[in-house]
Amino acid sequence: MTTIRTLASGSSGNAALFSRGETHLLIDMGVSCRRICQSLRALGLTPESLDGVFITHEHGDHIGGLATYIKKYRTPIYCTPAVSRQLSYRLAGIEPLLRPVEPGERVSFGEAEMDVLPTSHDCRDSAACHFRTPEGRVGYLTDTGYIPEETGERLLGADVLVLESNHDRDMLLAGPYPYPLKKRILGTEGHLSNDAAAEFAVESVRAGTRTILLAHLSAENNTPELALLTVGNALRAAGLTAELSVAPRGAMSGALTLEGAVCRE
Repeated sequence: MTTIRTLASGSSGNAALFSRGETHLLIDMGVSCRRICQSLRALGLTPESLDGVFITHEHGDHIGGLATYIKKYRTPIYCTPAVSRQLSYRLAGIEPLLRPVEPGERVSFGEAEMDVLPTSHDCRDSAACHFRTPEGRVGYLTDTGYIPEETGERLLGADVLVLESNHDRDMLLAGPYPYPLKKRILGTEGHLSNDAAAEFAVESVRAGTRTILLAHLSAENNTPELALLTVGNALRAAGLTAELSVAPRGAMSGALTLEGAVCRE
């Protein structure tokens, strides 16, 4: 059985757990080490259960718990080479744990394979990930201003897709953020809007995606209801259906599960 769930999702901290049988990989560690350990215990796991941690990029809401974690646990940490360099500059003692992976490369974890895919964010070599398992495919994509072609092609039709739906454009433009921050969020190295998420969701469901978890919603410039409405309306207008939900900001999501699906390219 293959599952993925978010442990936290939003500007205050991000983390997710991918599991395939006895293989477990944490994606990002943007909340405290204590909270990560509590979440793992709630699932009957410990840090020693983890086969690795994949860091998508070095922003604080994705690595906030890492400094404390590496003082206690020796879990391998996978990331792109540029992210690896940033982590080695910032966090003393992390270098022996780092396992740099070039964008486009594949890493195996038991019967699961993880593709590291490029995103477009305001840092070097930020990444998404795509998992292939005997039960099917899982995609994880947040923190990108647009979806690079090779990333979109790889994630398209993943059975389960965790997809950024960060902001509603009108809420952002009318909101209290200073203009430079609005410009950053709306730019090609910012975050996906509800409309951009809806556009990719339609393409991906048409290609075979069955379940979508909308993630990394802004607390100030979005609401779960609005994200669901925007993406849901786009799917309905295209005559498509999928299981659609929103990742909670401050709590674990339910497990999105794959059992017995045929793995599609």
